[in-house]
Amino acid sequence: MLMWRWMRCLVVVGFAAGIGCGERPAAAPAPASPPPAQAASDSPKQESQPEQELSQPEKLATKHLPNAVRVHTKVISGGLPDGAAGFAELQALGVKTVISVDAAKPDVALAEKHGLRYVHLPHSYDGIPDQRALELAKAVSELPGPIYIHCHHGKHRSPAAAAVACLGAGMIDRHVADQTLEIAGTSPNYRGLYQATAAAQKIEAEKLAALPANFPATVEPSPMEEAMGMLEHTHDHVKQLAANEWKMLAKLPDLDAPHEALLLREHYTEMLRTDETRAQPEEFQQLMREGEAAALALEQALNDWHKAGRPAVAPAAAKEAFEQVTKNCKACHERFRDVPLSEKQK
Repeated sequence: MLMWRWMRCLVVVGFAAGIGCGERPAAAPAPASPPPAQAASDSPKQESQPEQELSQPEKLATKHLPNAVRVHTKVISGGLPDGAAGFAELQALGVKTVISVDAAKPDVALAEKHGLRYVHLPHSYDGIPDQRALELAKAVSELPGPIYIHCHHGKHRSPAAAAVACLGAGMIDRHVADQTLEIAGTSPNYRGLYQATAAAQKIEAEKLAALPANFPATVEPSPMEEAMGMLEHTHDHVKQLAANEWKMLAKLPDLDAPHEALLLREHYTEMLRTDETRAQPEEFQQLMREGEAAALALEQALNDWHKAGRPAVAPAAAKEAFEQVTKNCKACHERFRDVPLSEKQK
């Protein structure tokens, strides 16, 4: 499920930003600004509190915000809000600004319906460039709060971005920054994110003030980034279906396993046809071809299962093919996406 994300982030092969993290609901909300009267009834209601540093980050018991972690009384890190319910929950938490560090295009219209401003400052899994770190620090210090910083699943890029931003703005100390990645469950495989957090320092107020306040609501992805975004989105669906033995998902009843496998394979096929992919190293292209072959095997196995009347036990070939897709994604991530910026620049 990861392959598209890493590749959009490639610096070594020319990609600018990536998409996606891991997710899990949290526990125990901390106080925040009072929710507007129209907020959803299932969202946590909290009292206002002055902005101040926390002794350590804390997870929040949110229903529609994956892996939400309060880093500072003004800043929360987490995953992509789960549709309208997610934005209503942000509204109930008193959030005023949402910052996406994911390359996928933010749903600005849905956020605005809930009185939220979107800011798009994407970065990759390989680290946070110095300029982006400056922009994130300026954003958390100057934009209306509370602020919710998110990536796709809220485990890797968004906690690192929140830690770097708050350190740069002088809002937290290094202990809180390090704890943020630990509590969020940031994988040690993303060495660039850990390096960015370790290198972050408080930025002089004058330097932040002089930085142009360029806070776009959306940043257009490159064609490759857009394609990889669609690939990851489909891979997420296929992963959920695989975990449910390819049966219908109660939460996403419109998903059909054979059709999602078809979409997954088509994403690989279309990317292999592009000039941008052909311009990449041969090793990269080979991994793409292997991914396409594994996705095709999955598509065929699930089509056979469908033609057989979808018996209770799904074919072993489907499981094996999906495992091969995942293995291929991991190999690509390790080789191209997750190499720290400091090593790519040598």
